[in-house]
Amino acid sequence: MSESPANSVTLRFLAAPTDVGHSGSVDAGTVLEWVDKAAYAAAVGWAKSYCVTAYVGNIHFTDPVNSGDMVEVTSTIVYTGRSSMHIHTVVSSHDPKGGPETMHSQCMVIFVAVGPDGNTIPVPQFEPSTPAEIEARDHALARIEVREQIVNAMNAQEYTDAGTAERVTLRFMASPTDVNWGGKVHGGIVMKWIDEAAYVCASRYCGKDTVAVFSGGVRFYRPLLIGHVVEVEARLVYTGAKGMHIAVHVRSGDPKTREMNLTTYCLTVMVARDETGTAVPIPEWVPVSDEDKKLHAHARELLEIRGRAPGNRLPDHLLKAAGR
Repeated sequence: MSESPANSVTLRFLAAPTDVGHSGSVDAGTVLEWVDKAAYAAAVGWAKSYCVTAYVGNIHFTDPVNSGDMVEVTSTIVYTGRSSMHIHTVVSSHDPKGGPETMHSQCMVIFVAVGPDGNTIPVPQFEPSTPAEIEARDHALARIEVREQIVNAMNAQEYTDAGTAERVTLRFMASPTDVNWGGKVHGGIVMKWIDEAAYVCASRYCGKDTVAVFSGGVRFYRPLLIGHVVEVEARLVYTGAKGMHIAVHVRSGDPKTREMNLTTYCLTVMVARDETGTAVPIPEWVPVSDEDKKLHAHARELLEIRGRAPGNRLPDHLLKAAGR
């Protein structure tokens, strides 16, 4: 970890061969795990208490990170509420033998400080003092209303077995190797599971290798405990010319009961790739059932809401259906 201002933490390390996933480079889920760890370090350093992931904002995945790359993940607190910390996180990498540094992704992560009883506790207030800090704070404030609109839209949407779109569910036990410093499954592991489920769903739909290019509105509702049964359900809800929009729900529960609670939700955009790694067109998904049509409209609504946020527009080929 490098020297950073009091409100910032930078993790620096080499991407290992074990970080390479199904895409042939470092998967989006692993990048999200790095983001969560760096943001956690910044949050705990600022709050001087245990912190939990509450939300991960929209993140675009551009150039791949390869095994052997030198990776830097910088997390900077830009705004604080009573118990929350808004943390701008940037992932970049370069060849350690030389060459330009490439920024692969950036996003806003929100952590909340909690006490020993699990209840939220106040954090020191961050006061921006430079033009850059003031701009970053204002950017975070501008996104609060959009984020609330996204969360409200997500909470209002129902998912049942009436849908006909491609859907997969991964089931397993949360193991001790998934534990974080507070004895629960850390958010980065959950986001890696989300990426894996979205990959299976998208690849089954199009019959090609796929990779995540965007994850949006990763909302954490409650902690996921070691030893719980985990279900990660991924469902296709919309297709653009090349992008497959996959809604992913993570549920968990005590194996001694049948009760499963929603812990995390997000929308991930996957693209199909050819042998050269170039994104290629995919078949258009046409809604059939009433639920299909509602989910299709829900995905469009989320896209329109995100379009209102500054600097947050998806590429046209992910939005427009083939032939339109």
